[in-house]
Amino acid sequence: MKKQLILSVAAAAMLSIGLQADETTDRMEAMEAQIEALQEQLSAMKDAKSDEEAATENDEEGSEEEGDETDERLTDLEEQISTINRNTSGSHLKFGVDFRTAVDNLNYKMAGNAYNPDTMAFDGDDTQSNDAFLTNRLWLNMEWLATENMSFTAQLAYNKAYGYRSGFNGGYPGFETFDWITNENAYDDVVRVRSAYFFYRNDTFLGAEIPWTFSIGRRPSTNGHLINLRDDDRPASPMGHNINVEFDGMSSKFSFEDLTGIDGMYIKFCAGRGGTNANAKFFTINMDSNNTLGIAAPYAKNDADLPDIDLGGLIFVPYDDGQYSLGAQYYYAAHLIDASVTPTPSGYVFHNMQDVGNMHAVTANFMINGIGNGWSDFLDDTIFFASGAVSITDPKKGAADQGMLGSKESKTGSSYWVGLQVPTLFTDMGRIGFEYNHGDKYWRSITYAEDTNIGSKVAARGSAYEAYYTDYLIEDVFSFQIRYTYIDYDYTGSNGFFGSTTGTPYKIDDLAATNPGLASATVDKAQDIRFYLRYRY
Repeated sequence: MKKQLILSVAAAAMLSIGLQADETTDRMEAMEAQIEALQEQLSAMKDAKSDEEAATENDEEGSEEEGDETDERLTDLEEQISTINRNTSGSHLKFGVDFRTAVDNLNYKMAGNAYNPDTMAFDGDDTQSNDAFLTNRLWLNMEWLATENMSFTAQLAYNKAYGYRSGFNGGYPGFETFDWITNENAYDDVVRVRSAYFFYRNDTFLGAEIPWTFSIGRRPSTNGHLINLRDDDRPASPMGHNINVEFDGMSSKFSFEDLTGIDGMYIKFCAGRGGTNANAKFFTINMDSNNTLGIAAPYAKNDADLPDIDLGGLIFVPYDDGQYSLGAQYYYAAHLIDASVTPTPSGYVFHNMQDVGNMHAVTANFMINGIGNGWSDFLDDTIFFASGAVSITDPKKGAADQGMLGSKESKTGSSYWVGLQVPTLFTDMGRIGFEYNHGDKYWRSITYAEDTNIGSKVAARGSAYEAYYTDYLIEDVFSFQIRYTYIDYDYTGSNGFFGSTTGTPYKIDDLAATNPGLASATVDKAQDIRFYLRYRY
């Protein structure tokens, strides 16, 4: 018995040495082997204890002393195994890496000619481009399953242009570090929090057989349903047709599949805050008043500032059997914003952001993951989807308010989106996809974080075409993609905010004649050819 205990301690020591191995795979294999050895010794000790109890059945005093000593050894060994398990399995913080390096060829045709200072007229080149925009994107993933019901998940990220950017000649970034998109634009090499949240799950709710979850924190609200297909990612909760931004808030999901017998039925409630009204903790500097200092109670509401930007909504999936699925989403966003600017002969002067009103949004989609039932391997691995969405503005209507999307009356916009993804016939894991979407004059989505460098394609007031090919050089680890995105805008403001300053839809074909200054700064057609290499482990 003592020899077995000594072997157990030796095994634990060997495990400690094994943890210093250079390769993660070797370390994990060593851990698993040592756990198995300890479990075998534990089983042997329990068998030996049973034999000793039978042999000393008539010697109560000896049996008691021997049993106490064996129990202590068993307890000690079980604690060792439990400690190792905690540090190598679900209750230990796990890390993962997702690194992508990409090159984008960007081309734009402007709605009008550029201003030529030599001729003092708009007769300059009407195209802009970047032949090779190089970026690195890093995601550091963390997970910690503390108990069977409670876990923690987080993702740190940076998205950086090669060598950063100069910042000279008007290149200073404006809204690129805005909270909704701070990790989605090629900016600097500062690592920021992309998501971080607690996640609770249970199989019953108030005694009913309704599995449910609750989560709160920095939401995983980008790369949602449908847009994730071309991004080669697992879908986040939101439907990517009308919302794709980073967000702080909570969600709670209730599954009714067991209760109703309908495959995949669930409803999910979501709420969050996209902007907080609060004074600075110490003091503020008013740039419009000769840099004067302002002092107020720390974090108290500021009546002169923007109100809180809040969002609430729900996702309803009435059916999802893995092959056929239906989904719908509704949200209401309050106190949306736009810029307050003053026109000048040389451009515009930016003052601040203004609360312009609220917005309702609805989307519904249908997906087929595998066409037919065993018709062919090709169709079995083919995905088709169709999605429709509507946005309805609710503008502030005071005399000093600018309205929303160029109007002080409510405006309804709509968009539709279809896509097809098929397996390649020349590789085992390759996927080829084709997508098309179209938005009308007053369509407005909140999809600024979409992973498209020329601007969100599903936000387009016009037509967007996309084709891509994704494949793996090392299964589940190292992949590449080449993607072509083309956007033909019909109206301005596709990637603007929600008011009338940046969101008003002007007919692009008319701009060159009616407003050459605005035409020279408006993209008519945009093209992005991207190639990336991506490592995930």
